[in-house]
Amino acid sequence: MNKFFYCFFFIIMMGFTSVAQVNTEDSVAIDKNIIHIDPRIEELGNKMAEYNESLALKIKMVNGYRLMLLNTTDREAAMKLRTILLQQYPEHKLYLSFLAPYIKLKMGNFIDKAEAEKMRNELQSLKIVTGNIYLVNEKIEMKPVDKNALPTED
Repeated sequence: MNKFFYCFFFIIMMGFTSVAQVNTEDSVAIDKNIIHIDPRIEELGNKMAEYNESLALKIKMVNGYRLMLLNTTDREAAMKLRTILLQQYPEHKLYLSFLAPYIKLKMGNFIDKAEAEKMRNELQSLKIVTGNIYLVNEKIEMKPVDKNALPTED
């Protein structure tokens, strides 16, 4: 019983005599608790924010539509049509692929099918493409929305 009393008394006295760390400039006092702030945590947070921002600005692949304009073995005809389309529609991206012996020319990154149909009708009415123009389901490039163009909330 004596040992138990001395141990208990010793533990109680330690609680009264113990002292916490002194507040320094990299610490924040909340009520009676002191939180020490490591500057590496803020640096890590900034790096994570930069990484997330760079991910938001990357081009994403989504389901959409492209116009199949040409499927031919004539390279010269494909390059001629590509040149004409680049001059008249610089805002639309052209995709030229070669799968022996055929050369395929596709146009655009359309998310909306109606928008792709509208472009198809325009190309057919101008008779730029002499053959059939097909609407093809593909993974298309979707450019991110410019965060500076979005309205800010006050």
